[in-house]
Amino acid sequence: MNDTRSTMIQWHNGERRPLETEFIEEEPLSIRVQGNPYAVVMRTPGDELAQAAGFCLTEGLVDDPDDIVNLASCDTDDTNVVTVTLTPRRSTQMAGHLDRRGYISQTGCGLCGKTLIAELFQQLRPLDDSTTISLPAAEGCIRRLDEFQPLRRRTRASHAVALFDAQLRPLVAMEDVGRHNALDKAIGRLFLDRRLDLAKVAVLSSRISYELVQKAVRARIPILLAMSRPTTLAVALGARLGMSLAGARRPEGLYLYCNTQRFVDDADGRSQ
Repeated sequence: MNDTRSTMIQWHNGERRPLETEFIEEEPLSIRVQGNPYAVVMRTPGDELAQAAGFCLTEGLVDDPDDIVNLASCDTDDTNVVTVTLTPRRSTQMAGHLDRRGYISQTGCGLCGKTLIAELFQQLRPLDDSTTISLPAAEGCIRRLDEFQPLRRRTRASHAVALFDAQLRPLVAMEDVGRHNALDKAIGRLFLDRRLDLAKVAVLSSRISYELVQKAVRARIPILLAMSRPTTLAVALGARLGMSLAGARRPEGLYLYCNTQRFVDDADGRSQ
């Protein structure tokens, strides 16, 4: 396993200080069926065989444990690949279903977070944006997110994303049962309105995963704020691509995770 301990900056009562913390791990797991790539899912490492078996059941690839002839991890170090072999009968039944391909390029064993970051770094253009926001204003954006969540107030079951301009004026807010969907909807609305270039800050009701960093970078949004903490992969990707990440501290304050130069102590741009 990778070292998940890191140092972030805690902002509380107007002061910054380093704070050691531990982020939850996020790594890709490649599931190969009948010798071919089937899917790549993001998960916290551990219980890979159980996850692959459950995935095959919920995907409809198997109905019974006896439909699986062999379930195994690759025997190399630092592997994130599980192979599933179905019975000949089940393989024939699922022939059409098995034609699908994974959504991340796969070349075999050795798939890991570092590999994924390297691939994404080649595909994504790092952010070079001088936008800064004051720490009190950044916290205020997070604390007021509930104002943009009427669906959550009714159902207690939705995620939300609000996008703001450089002066922290709200541009759009979207809700969805899925956090990825909410971000796609918010970005898409501004994109269709040809106003996406105004978006400088995204506020999420969820934790920050690497996919959300990836989406925000594609939309050229330099600052990502969230109610919950990020994963290891999200921080690593955000740091490399020049994105500033911060999250809420309870009951007040912020945690600053990477590229903290965009967070200043007051509206005049002064920082410690």
